[in-house]
Amino acid sequence: MAATLAIAPAPAAPAPPAAPVPDEIPVGLLVDLSTGQTLFAREAERRFVPASVTKVMTAYTAFKLIDEGALRITMPFEYTDELEEEWYAEGSNMFLRAGERPTIGQLLLGITTVSGNDASVALAEAATGSLENWIALMNENARELGMADTHFGSANGYPDGGQTYTSARDLAVLAEAITEDYPGLYRRYFGHRTLRWRDITQANHDPVTGRVDGADGMKTGYTREAGFTFLGSAERDGRRLVMVLAGSPDGRLRDTASRDLLEWGFDQFEQRTVIPGRVEVGSALVQDGAEQRVALRTPEDVIAALPRGADRARWTMNVVYRGPVRAPIAEGDRIARLQLSIDDEIALEVPLEAAHPVAQANPLQRVINAVRKWAT
Repeated sequence: MAATLAIAPAPAAPAPPAAPVPDEIPVGLLVDLSTGQTLFAREAERRFVPASVTKVMTAYTAFKLIDEGALRITMPFEYTDELEEEWYAEGSNMFLRAGERPTIGQLLLGITTVSGNDASVALAEAATGSLENWIALMNENARELGMADTHFGSANGYPDGGQTYTSARDLAVLAEAITEDYPGLYRRYFGHRTLRWRDITQANHDPVTGRVDGADGMKTGYTREAGFTFLGSAERDGRRLVMVLAGSPDGRLRDTASRDLLEWGFDQFEQRTVIPGRVEVGSALVQDGAEQRVALRTPEDVIAALPRGADRARWTMNVVYRGPVRAPIAEGDRIARLQLSIDDEIALEVPLEAAHPVAQANPLQRVINAVRKWAT
């Protein structure tokens, strides 16, 4: 069921300019993690080959094991002849040599900074004993995060005949998890501009870190099959944006669009408190309750990222619930949702809770309720 809340009208204001993503880039997404809102989407659920962006899941999987105490950053791993034979100078590389003993922390830097294919498989074997075990763990993590359009067939995104695929929406879920669940490890291992291993110094190809205020990662990807892809993020004043561009035919086009899209998200939208916390915004019908209706309130401040200058005449708010809601109901039970729409498009959805308890109806109240129901 739904009910519309009245919003006082205000003078009209222009809509924000369109997102600066060229038509040549088939997949794009910009999400404000602070509010959960999608600010821009183009084919966000479309599956594509992520190439080296796969390594963000490899980093996430390592972070999770480190957090659980199952993997130590200082643990060394002896790089084998077999790994050197298979992976030395094979695509993007840390240029590990057989007999070297990098630590887990050094391998992570090789993955996140210079996209080391060799570092990724070394980490996989060091942590779980085999590449197969590691890939199974990656896919298990993807399932736990709800990444329904994702499957991993490799630890590094190297072409694998289509076994590895994902979507922009799923990558945004992964980006939220790695930045919010492991913020310390994320800051420690992402966002470095260069990496030196032995006498080899390489630059990070991340197009936004150091170029967009607040940008701190994450990962580029490229293969001939996949085109140019980037999963990136930036945070300003406690507001974190995550963006995905995939399938760009040109690296420069991807890099410019990545920077422009993040700037657009910060410049064209601002956070506002739409409704304060614990304010009643409507009510819901109750079934078999001592009362016919229960008041609904916001559990906390409702904060939205809104187009700068957007007037309230363009907003509508709907209270939505599946009901009537069966009693008994406890105060604080989340039984409905508040939808904020701008120009008839849902921009934000937040839970609503019962503002007071409603007991189950006693026998007499059930009779009265039945008569009322029959009469109406």
